[in-house]
Amino acid sequence: MKYILTFVFLSFTTFIFAQKVASYSCGEPSTAEYEAFSFWVKGSARAEITYTYGKNWKEVTVLYTGKSVFNGEQCFKVKFTNGYELMIIPQGLNLKVVDSEGQYNKLFKWHYEGPINGIGTFCEPCAEDENESILLINEYFMR
Repeated sequence: MKYILTFVFLSFTTFIFAQKVASYSCGEPSTAEYEAFSFWVKGSARAEITYTYGKNWKEVTVLYTGKSVFNGEQCFKVKFTNGYELMIIPQGLNLKVVDSEGQYNKLFKWHYEGPINGIGTFCEPCAEDENESILLINEYFMR
């Protein structure tokens, strides 16, 4: 009985502390045009969102500010520390990211993080594919 309870406890704590990340990007990596969002889930809750940009992959954390509707489309909003806000609109397996002034409008696609041709490191928390990635977005950021 002791071993069964230990297994159940370890399985529960593994679930509670498990992390997943859905990553989306646009632009060519290692160029000035590169941009990426990483949407983190920890256990069964939304955790953090990071925005990475530029040739040197500068990273900042952005604030999830909730669900919304923009031009008739369901979305959620993120806010930068300077107050700049973007709307993130799931479209199929991709994310359309826009601002309210119409100055920013980009399509972000699922970003694979892991070995390519056997080179690189496997990303344990990363969504396995674009289907799992959009499921994480819909489940944790669109509800």
